[in-house]
Amino acid sequence: MHELSVVSSIVKTAEQEAQKINGKKVLEIYLEIGKLSGVEMDSFHFVWPQCITNSVLENAKLFIDEPSGKAKCVECETEFEVEKLYDSCPKCNSPFKEILVGKELKIKKLIIK
Repeated sequence: MHELSVVSSIVKTAEQEAQKINGKKVLEIYLEIGKLSGVEMDSFHFVWPQCITNSVLENAKLFIDEPSGKAKCVECETEFEVEKLYDSCPKCNSPFKEILVGKELKIKKLIIK
């Protein structure tokens, strides 16, 4: 399960950041997980409670921003919404594109006490 390793990595990073400032716990965590990141959100929410037990995140409020996919066609330079990584340009039908938004997977902010 890919999401287990993602959440474990988030917990590890949060613990390292809290330790840097001698923090005891994280009150709030803000994540950005794009819709094209490959993270299955149902699985993410399933493993989250198990992974944060006995960590600095145990009682933290979780906030997740899920930006939709957006791409720019390499051939005609049209910007368009992308639901799946293999979506083609709606204007010229080219499969070649640059993903502009939607693949993010990052911790945006931690509120540490």
